[in-house]
Amino acid sequence: MKTVIEQAGKIVLGKRREITLALACLLARGHLLIEDLPGLGKTTLAQVLARLLGMQFSRVQFTSDLLPADILGLSVYERESGNFRFMPGPIFTRMLLADEINRATPKTQSALLEAMEERQVTSDGETRPLPQPFFVIATQNPARVGRM
Repeated sequence: MKTVIEQAGKIVLGKRREITLALACLLARGHLLIEDLPGLGKTTLAQVLARLLGMQFSRVQFTSDLLPADILGLSVYERESGNFRFMPGPIFTRMLLADEINRATPKTQSALLEAMEERQVTSDGETRPLPQPFFVIATQNPARVGRM
């Protein structure tokens, strides 16, 4: 783990403590919420850790119009076979960067929370397990960045 911390520290400068804490969250099978100002390396930290650990990585930008199906996936009807086929969403990854989660609706946040807590998702009445390990790094910007 020391090597991962050192390698990540070469890219995410001045954040050794944050790198160490992120790895501790991953090893404890938890998840991480980072609240910080824009442009201070939250996304870079997630990408670097995924790359160094050889984990599949996805990023979802949470917005007010994001729907649960946008992160979970959905079933698509295939006319040729006459069946529905599930198309997994970006949550089916080992490391997910849920960027600016505070912007999403409560329904979309709930879908993410189910995945984080139960390490599975329910879509179209079917429960589907997520890959293991499954680690979410969620970010949000502070409510008030500055005063006018």
